[in-house]
This record gives sequence, structure tokens and C-alpha cells, in this order.
Amino acid sequence: MNLTISGHHLEVTPALRSYVTSKLDRISRHFDQVVDIKVLLTVDNIKEKDHRQKAECNIHVKGKDIFAESTHADLYAAVDELADKLDRQVLRYKTKVQEHHHETAKRALQ
Repeated sequence: MNLTISGHHLEVTPALRSYVTSKLDRISRHFDQVVDIKVLLTVDNIKEKDHRQKAECNIHVKGKDIFAESTHADLYAAVDELADKLDRQVLRYKTKVQEHHHETAKRALQ
């Protein structure tokens, strides 16, 4: 799994980097076919105070790209919400991939 964390209008500190990494480890625990994760953390001073901190993520899994974003007043809370959204999307994709087994016509008739 290749993890890239970058910041836009903010410096990504080692504490923030380790927090994002620990939150996104949950996704790789649930689904082992994750190829690439790109996280972008931004601070937008123009927007209102409640939604100034933004975290967005692109996950490339085998066969699909998954995207999620979250805005919050606190960057750590935005990362928490982002991890929850991504976890739901990855689990939904995993069940969709696993449930694609169709019975053959021969077995359906018996």
C-alpha cells in the first residue's frame, strides 16, 4: 500500500501524519487489495469558520477508485469523519465484489 499525505496551505506535522496513518490503517485491515491512498489536507481561510479545515482522499483499490471528502472546524475531526466515510465505502465495495457469484443454469434447475 502506497500512502501519500500532502497539505495545501498548511504544514503536515509528524503528529498529524501519524494520526492520518493510524486512521487509514483500518481500511487496509478490512480490505487487503488497496493499491494506493492519496490524502490532501487543506485549510481554506475564505470559507466560514465551521468548515475551514478539509480532508479529502483518493483510494485506488483493485478495479475501482474511491473518493471521499470531509470538512470541519477541527482538522482531526475532519480526518475522523473522512476515515468513517472511506471505511463504509470500502466495505460496501468489498461486499459487492464478493457477492458476484452466480449459480450456473445447470445448478439452478436442480
